[in-house]
Amino acid sequence: MKIGLRVPSLKKRITARTSIKRQVVHRAGIKMPRGFGWIRNPKKHVYNKVYHRTSFDVFKLLKKLFK
Repeated sequence: MKIGLRVPSLKKRITARTSIKRQVVHRAGIKMPRGFGWIRNPKKHVYNKVYHRTSFDVFKLLKKLFK
């Protein structure tokens, strides 16, 4: 588990937006409502919740500094 600064990856960001799986799920209308991730994959839900509370994003940090 990473704690602290999250380093952004442009490659992962583009891949996530252009993946075939994402397009199929989105177009088929099989999306889960927001907040129901724990039903689909509880282990991943817990991991992501802890990860997002223990680390911070560079872009959000810069946004706060230059606001």
